[in-house]
Amino acid sequence: MPHSDPVPIAPLLRADGQPMTIGIDGFNLALDKGTGVATYGRNLSHTLKQLGAKVDVLYGTPVRGTDDDLLKEVLFFDGPPPEGNRWLKLARQARALVSSSRHQAFEIPVTGAVVTDSFNSRLPRFDRVLNVTQLYQRAQARFEFMRTIQRVGLDPAPDVMHWTYPLPIRATGVRNIYTLHDLVPLRLPYTTLDRKPSYFDLMKWIAKSADHIVTVSEASRKDIIDLLGVPPDRVTNTYQAVHLPRHLMERDETEVEDEVRGVFHLEPRDYFLFFGSIEPKKNIGRIIEAFLASGVDSPLVIVGARAWKSKAELRLIESLPGGDRRIVQIEYLPLPMLVSLIRSAKAVVFPSLYEGFGLPVLEAMMLGTPVLTANTSSLPEVAGDAALKVNPYSVSEIGAALRALDKNEDLRAMLAQRGRVQAALFDESVYARRLSSLYRSICAAPPRTA
Repeated sequence: MPHSDPVPIAPLLRADGQPMTIGIDGFNLALDKGTGVATYGRNLSHTLKQLGAKVDVLYGTPVRGTDDDLLKEVLFFDGPPPEGNRWLKLARQARALVSSSRHQAFEIPVTGAVVTDSFNSRLPRFDRVLNVTQLYQRAQARFEFMRTIQRVGLDPAPDVMHWTYPLPIRATGVRNIYTLHDLVPLRLPYTTLDRKPSYFDLMKWIAKSADHIVTVSEASRKDIIDLLGVPPDRVTNTYQAVHLPRHLMERDETEVEDEVRGVFHLEPRDYFLFFGSIEPKKNIGRIIEAFLASGVDSPLVIVGARAWKSKAELRLIESLPGGDRRIVQIEYLPLPMLVSLIRSAKAVVFPSLYEGFGLPVLEAMMLGTPVLTANTSSLPEVAGDAALKVNPYSVSEIGAALRALDKNEDLRAMLAQRGRVQAALFDESVYARRLSSLYRSICAAPPRTA
């Protein structure tokens, strides 16, 4: 379990005294709607800057190399191209298969010529933005059909390339580390759409060739060691931290409550909240069943994009009569509005079947909101004794916990207080110390041969 340490953290420096440069991928950062991995990448970049490191972010947008810097910047921030039809998609995959397995990244100048204020909540901290045209689609197509790895050159090369997601890519001439958040496709294969043979082969390649593997909980670390056979000294658990803008955390309570009433027509402290993607792993079907059976009067608010099997997960909602406001669905919210909803919720409900870490639990505790979560996977590590923990497969246990939270104000107050204390154990300074130790040890060791 993480613990606080008041000793100042030395900046990340190379042997020559210059700041270390860490590269991270922009695979999830480029998505229009946020994901937990995108949050991880943004928080990682923020912490690296706190450590005095330089940060390169490698994207794979459709932008192609051009001699005009302004056009590069404009095209980078332009919206994604239309999806096109199935034949165009197949044509792109075919081009990926016949293209070179090695690509050189080019820099995207970010000068301020393009007004980027609307991207502020999802842009990482960076010193350089790099791009390889369609990098991630090409890499995934090559690995799926040919089991070959995409190689990327970065000039100048960072000291470490930190892939925040399991990707079939390796940066040449540098140490490559990979964050494996969990092994859910192997532990709960029926909850994901991954092609399992391809996923398994990729995990085995990473297990063999990565200079180091990073994960975010002891539960995930154990899975990586046990299922992939990775030696324990090659897997480091850094846990995670959450960076929420100070102005959102310190925003006036009355202003937050007025926003919740005015925008969502909800009464503060009188609704339960789930936020996350709508997919089988998140257990939405059982949450809805437990909520409807619990008899509580406070509505349930579900914030999340519909992913695979979402219709099956949400089928009970369709049985409600028209105009029934007991369950409110919102597909996506920008971060400021989501933070307001979390702060004003009676409790956050997150009894997921399996999580590598469970960021919603930590985010809710940071904001002083009581939490109902699961007693499985990594979630007890994150929640400690600061949440109600239930068997996520038991509708009756979830319902009983909802009733307890609904009726017992003292219980909610106790969990809110404990939650802030528990969240402090995952403070950014603790996370920064773990990252600093990780990068220093990696740079001190000889690189592995892929």
